[in-house]
Amino acid sequence: MSPILAGLLGSLVAGLGTAVGALPIFIRETWSKGAQSLMLAVSGGVMLSATFFSLLLPGLDLARIRAGTELAAVLTVSGGVVLGALTLWLLHAFTPHEHFEKGREGSTAFHPGRNWLFVLAIALHNLPEGLSVGVAYGAGTPVSTGHSVTLGIALQNLPEGLAVAAALLHDGMPRGRAFAIALLTGLVEPLGGLLGAFAVSLSGALLPWGLAFAAGSMLFVVSGEILPETHREGTERRATFAMVLGFVGMMAIARLVG
Repeated sequence: MSPILAGLLGSLVAGLGTAVGALPIFIRETWSKGAQSLMLAVSGGVMLSATFFSLLLPGLDLARIRAGTELAAVLTVSGGVVLGALTLWLLHAFTPHEHFEKGREGSTAFHPGRNWLFVLAIALHNLPEGLSVGVAYGAGTPVSTGHSVTLGIALQNLPEGLAVAAALLHDGMPRGRAFAIALLTGLVEPLGGLLGAFAVSLSGALLPWGLAFAAGSMLFVVSGEILPETHREGTERRATFAMVLGFVGMMAIARLVG
């Protein structure tokens, strides 16, 4: 299988985790805000761990091999991280979207429905996740690396998908529509996967930059989007430990599978 096709399929599998995670809303309709915070916190921990173990560490190793010095490797990866964070910041600045706690953000030039604003918010979360899967496969590195990233992101999408669907139910949306929105947001990941796989497959020199770029975009999402949503009044401590558990779980996946 070509690396580009592997990146596309891997990111599709990871993205479908959002829909699978939303399935429990057909069994139980009411989910407390505290439970939603814990689900998102676990997702944030997985993303943070994947950023470090599956993106930054391999990126530093590859950059050192190509550049020959630790300083050059650090500068290369640092530049990629900053570029990734800046790109996500610009996407958030110009794309209208709405969070359950923080409210509306982004451009006010046009006004889609509130449901679409929620879709766009979660889609902005999922784009860098798909990008990380695509980069992991597209470089032609050991396929186990791509497998571990895919598995980690898919597992991360389970609680995130349930949290999104539960929040939409709490907002008065019917179950079928809430599930459809969760599914739609996950289908953004193959787009990111295709872009990431194609970019790094063009040249091996782009691989450290691609890994670092994906890491920077994931860091922006965790710090700028997920943490504020999970640290509601009274849930900060539980959310912190839920994030730690997510981090440890992804660390185990990265080391044992990757």
